[in-house]
Amino acid sequence: MQSSHTPTRRFTPVFDEDHLVAAGGLPAVMGLAERAGFTGLLKARLTVPSPNAPVKVRALVSGMLAGADTIDGMDILRSGGTQKVVGAVRAPSTLGTHLRSYTHGHTLQMGGINRQLLTNLAPMVPTLFGSDPLVMVDLDDTIREVHGYSKQAVAYGYNHVKGLNALVATISTDHSAPVIAGAQLRRGNVKSGEHAAWHATRALTLAKKVRPDVQIMGRADSAFCTCTFVHAFQDAGCWFSVTIPQWQTVTRAISGITEDAWVGIHYPDAIFEEDTGEWISDAEVAEVPFTAFTSHPKKDQVTCRLIVRRVKRLNPKAHAGQGELFDTYRYHPFITNSDLSMLQADERHRGHALIEQVMAELKGNALAHLPSGRFTANSAWLQLAVLAFNISRAAAHAAGMNTARMPTIRQRLVMVPVRIAHHSRRRILHYPTHWPWQQEFMDLWDHATGSDPPLAA
Repeated sequence: MQSSHTPTRRFTPVFDEDHLVAAGGLPAVMGLAERAGFTGLLKARLTVPSPNAPVKVRALVSGMLAGADTIDGMDILRSGGTQKVVGAVRAPSTLGTHLRSYTHGHTLQMGGINRQLLTNLAPMVPTLFGSDPLVMVDLDDTIREVHGYSKQAVAYGYNHVKGLNALVATISTDHSAPVIAGAQLRRGNVKSGEHAAWHATRALTLAKKVRPDVQIMGRADSAFCTCTFVHAFQDAGCWFSVTIPQWQTVTRAISGITEDAWVGIHYPDAIFEEDTGEWISDAEVAEVPFTAFTSHPKKDQVTCRLIVRRVKRLNPKAHAGQGELFDTYRYHPFITNSDLSMLQADERHRGHALIEQVMAELKGNALAHLPSGRFTANSAWLQLAVLAFNISRAAAHAAGMNTARMPTIRQRLVMVPVRIAHHSRRRILHYPTHWPWQQEFMDLWDHATGSDPPLAA
């Protein structure tokens, strides 16, 4: 039985306040994007045949920043006084109609807008791309699981899950969390490395633009180990670090490594072994010269270093019959053309796992659902999710929260409750007293309302 003294019995909820805003941080976060020329870019580059397209794109991105992961969730923008602080919004049904008007070409335009917005944000928020001497470009893909058969291009992917495939390319440094240089939604049963070189080239172009005259390294797993993909980095004068499948040429090279060539290493933090579901803290590393893609014409073959990490199996007998080479150890080979030491190269390559966090953040936010049965609408949804991700990342850097992730950014900078008041023909935003992250929010506000004019398209 509920006690008569519980707090809920002493209050009466009434939803009648027009001057409250749940996502009171949106003016600052979207204001930062506006200073970087967001609306100007939409007007200049997006040709989607939908009235007031920039207004609808801004509304969709604002809704995603506020946590909306479905079309219906965009109704949060029409609550209380939100429209007074974020500008014009549209009904969810209107936004859904807008998404269905996109073609593949329009999604490419959105990708170009994203890259230019990041270019404009780079000088405004210098820590966004860091100052480290090495810039990392990572590519990976993930399956966004869906249910039913009504969505176009749905199929069973590499992990035997029915859905659509999302390819993502990120840029990061040691002291700057990843931003998304580009993304593309693809059919569910696509090969991971299909057209990956095209996306790598665009990510490299952006990386060179925002961080000129620094060394760039591209990383990817074995699904992306193709001749064209590796050449995308090598031909651009960049380093690559790509996991290579255990082809016959690779296993022969590994079997030729002498026992005294292996160098033992101990990881301060245990590493999760995805293939076995085990945590490991000790391994051995060795390297040999290697020529990759020997089945291709000689001009396309890649002379590089083959670096191999091996870890002991916990149950060697379970793998009996695979040959002596694989009875005791699991081997993890990758190829690279970097001049890093063997141990440094191995450590760098293992850092590729950070892109998994980006995938998790997308799936925990707007990419929790793909809202339409139309493939191009879902492709546009992914591009909008990327824009929201990057804008939130820039906002975090402007607030001095360089390593914060989207849930933290939303809690501390976006979902700040605010009450709107008017005084001498001015709108005053009243935020909570003793907000724990007041200083960080004001740092963001200063960036968003700086005296510099907005950047042109």
